Amino acid sequence: MKTVDTEQIYRDYVRSQTRQRWYVFGTQVGLFALFLALWEWTARMGWINVLIFSYPSKVWNLFWEKLLDGSLLPHVFATVLETIVGFLLGTILGTLIAILIWWSPFLSRVLDPYLVIANSMPKVALGPLFIVGLGPGLLSIIGMACSVSIIITTLVVYTSFKEVDQNYIKVVRTFGASKRQMFSLVILPATMPTIISTLKVNVGLSWIGVIVGEFLVSKQGLGYLIVYGFQVFNFTLVMVSLVVVAVVATLMYQAVAYLERKLTTQFK
Repeated sequence: MKTVDTEQIYRDYVRSQTRQRWYVFGTQVGLFALFLALWEWTARMGWINVLIFSYPSKVWNLFWEKLLDGSLLPHVFATVLETIVGFLLGTILGTLIAILIWWSPFLSRVLDPYLVIANSMPKVALGPLFIVGLGPGLLSIIGMACSVSIIITTLVVYTSFKEVDQNYIKVVRTFGASKRQMFSLVILPATMPTIISTLKVNVGLSWIGVIVGEFLVSKQGLGYLIVYGFQVFNFTLVMVSLVVVAVVATLMYQAVAYLERKLTTQFK
């Protein structure tokens, strides 16, 4: 009888997965390089309006100039700080509200329509309220970032609490577990992957809230640079700001994704 070399099969599987990841990464890099080349070429040929769309080499030169003279980093640090604070507040407060609603069925029925209304309301419209209530500064921007993610976090986490298998809850109830024990032993471990996955969503939402807040009130930050670039018709500066936002947001997303993988492995 022919024996099966399971270790060899596993090694072949790992190699195939590694190759697949490199193929995907190479395709992504190739598409991005092709996009930049087409952008540069069409701009040089005069097929697009360079005043509005600029072109990659000009964007890179301005980015390098702003980086060397030290005028870019303070804006980056300001936006990243606001995003991290808004991200943490939105995630933590949203999770705590979801726990509170799950804990009290009466409160859940009372707040359900208000959560639906709050979720459907355009958060940008709340900007003037934050400016008046918190002042035209850091707090109002953080408030915008927090408001964008807190309702989504509450709804997603609370829904995951309700979808936990009722058989698990019945088992711990049979042994006389209190509600606190039920939450810590069944609900929280079962929904931890969902809670962690909301982190990735909240990164993007927090960036949206911060940039919109900086549009309205900030005198520093990447959102401010975008608005300033439009005001002085320096669209290359706008492109530089957008590229920096994309790069920093991607790095934050990858950091959260790495944290998600680590925490998910622990809770399996």
